[in-house]
Amino acid sequence: MSTVHPIHSQVNPPEMSDHPIVVRITDGPLGLADAWTVAGVGALIVFEGIVRPLEDQRPLDALDYEAYLPMACDELRKLAQRIAAQHGLLGVVVEHSRGRVAVGACSFRLRIAARHRKEGLAAMDTFIDQMKRDIPIWKSPVFSGRVSG
Repeated sequence: MSTVHPIHSQVNPPEMSDHPIVVRITDGPLGLADAWTVAGVGALIVFEGIVRPLEDQRPLDALDYEAYLPMACDELRKLAQRIAAQHGLLGVVVEHSRGRVAVGACSFRLRIAARHRKEGLAAMDTFIDQMKRDIPIWKSPVFSGRVSG
């Protein structure tokens, strides 16, 4: 069982003073989500990325995540701010793992609070695509039977 060491970055820019943006990068797998409510919410959308048992048709034991922490936290916060402004969101919580995450465990969670489902779902898709492309977090497969050092 890994120890949870979250690094928190919470920002409420002036244009979203009542709408939280929270970024957490945590050592190891993510635990259960804490309770979260936002005034005026009509859609609370949650995506959890779970480590799959296969990568390129090869069995996995885990994924190892590396993150350049100062930059990763800052860039995730900026991305959340842009997506929130673009889609008129009420709040965003993004959590990502670093270190080893076993098959079946959660390595990424994105929660979006929106007035309506349509903008929330669009924001979710855009955020994940841009995160995978632009944020300095990398994953390496740990294949079954491989001895790690």
